[in-house]
Amino acid sequence: MVASVTLNQRIDLKKVVRYFPNVEYDPKQFPGLIYRLEKPKTATLIFNSGKMVVTGSKSKKEAIEAVYKIVEHLKKADIEIAGEPIIRVQNIVASASLGGELNLEEAAISLQDVMYEPEQFPGLIYRMKNPKVVLLLFGSGRLVCAGAKSEEDVYTAIDSVLQTLLELGLIKN
Repeated sequence: MVASVTLNQRIDLKKVVRYFPNVEYDPKQFPGLIYRLEKPKTATLIFNSGKMVVTGSKSKKEAIEAVYKIVEHLKKADIEIAGEPIIRVQNIVASASLGGELNLEEAAISLQDVMYEPEQFPGLIYRMKNPKVVLLLFGSGRLVCAGAKSEEDVYTAIDSVLQTLLELGLIKN
């Protein structure tokens, strides 16, 4: 999961580095500071603009937990955080199994909005309109769903493609 955070204030990154020596910050290479947490296991980019990007969380709840833990750490470093952080999920990536092997060549012919070039990439790229996600389908029956904004969108997309593939007889047990 990737979530964006707005603190609506500037952050003194040099002060964060002085207080938390474990963070990674090299402004010549990248303008953001990397703040890693062990629990929940996340990496958060913090920018001096007060914007943050949380990556690696397994759920929205974990992303929110990471944000509030970092805000508490910043407060302990005497960095005043005035308001509540504004947190928005930007992207969810999930994987699943369809329960059998998938005939990608037939799927490429039967489905709309797909791209399948096995010389370039071993999976079929299926751009779903509703919900607006991209599914990567593999012959093994595994899939990756990317671009979802909610967990509900992930489940809806996977259920929908599974139903379609079963109706078309494209999954072999």
